[in-house]
Amino acid sequence: MVSRTAAALAAATPAIAEAHFRAEAYPYHPERRPDGYLNLGTAENRLLGDLLTRLAAELPPFTEPDTRYAPLHGTPVLRERIAELLTGSYRAPVDPDHLVLVSGASAALDVIASALCDPGDALVLPAPYYGAFDTDLGGRSGARLIPAPLDPADGFALDPAPIDRALRLARRTGTAVRAIALASPHNPLGQVYSAEQLTGLAELAAEHQVALIGDQIYAHSVFGPRPFTALEALPTTAARHTVWGFAKDFGLPGFKVGVLHTRDPEVLAAARALAYFAPVSTGTQAMLAALLADPAGTAAFLAENRRRLGASATAAADQLTRHGIAHRAAEAGCSLWIDLRDRLPEPGFAGERRLWRDVLDRLRVNILPGEAFHSPEPGWFRLCHPLDQALVAEAICRLGTLPVLAGAAPAAAAVGGAR
Repeated sequence: MVSRTAAALAAATPAIAEAHFRAEAYPYHPERRPDGYLNLGTAENRLLGDLLTRLAAELPPFTEPDTRYAPLHGTPVLRERIAELLTGSYRAPVDPDHLVLVSGASAALDVIASALCDPGDALVLPAPYYGAFDTDLGGRSGARLIPAPLDPADGFALDPAPIDRALRLARRTGTAVRAIALASPHNPLGQVYSAEQLTGLAELAAEHQVALIGDQIYAHSVFGPRPFTALEALPTTAARHTVWGFAKDFGLPGFKVGVLHTRDPEVLAAARALAYFAPVSTGTQAMLAALLADPAGTAAFLAENRRRLGASATAAADQLTRHGIAHRAAEAGCSLWIDLRDRLPEPGFAGERRLWRDVLDRLRVNILPGEAFHSPEPGWFRLCHPLDQALVAEAICRLGTLPVLAGAAPAAAAVGGAR
């Protein structure tokens, strides 16, 4: 018999994970496997393979010290080089001694939630939000996640009002809220928040005396006109704890390296202690330190990443428009938030689940339903685009065969902001 926590984690394995592994086990090929799956459900940046192959060939050889134990919260040299990178991109000083490295951004989110929350404490998140936050922030910490639904008619704009209502309601019901959490840039919306929007959120956090948790995993994957603003750069008294990693910006999800940045000494001490359970291998850290050794080369790599992501998003958006599928314009990240409300076979999230299964089982396309992201309204799906454009085009062509149903909800173009 396992513990209640372990049983809950096992039971929480979502159907979308099963869909990912099914799609990856039998991938589409136009000649060898035309009945295979097209996986546009997984936010992996697969556009950088040639650059990574070239960089790998230039890295120094593996050495004996790379096999030894290292500080469990990260080697000094890698923390120093990450701090240099983030100081430039965050436009705010990042002290390497304020960084804690662990095995992936998911682990970093687990660490900060465990450091801040006792079981039953709450985190408020504007919704929709990245679906894995439920497990990353709540799975082991025991924190309760409270969605604050944003308005679809307003393009899911970051509005402090529903977040304020959620905070006040939690307080009236006796729930201790420890932080407001969000992904910035946003996943799945692909939005880049302005300094003014984030300052408003920080002021709200300060008013309610809660912290801000920012998942900034796409900090270097902004391809739209609005610049990225880090939580570190905000003029606020609210405590801020942010997470970054190498998975998206560098196309290295398999390396499993996440970075927690906090200036709070008590939280930092707790995070270093928790890093004991999720350290990054010394060899991996040596490789990444070498990767960051040339700041000019790193800047060129990240600039090319942004260019390729922008071209990929534009190509996918053009295909969606061609096939009559409305969607929100993206400014960053790996995904487009597409509107299939007018294809729902029945009202509500039951209709969304039916449509998702039909797309997966019959069309053999893996996209993720909005319900997995706590969308306040059914019919929205996340489509990930950073892979071969021919595969994306084939998948969208299949989605275009879904019938538009009479009497269904209007497409997103009716509310503005779609392309």
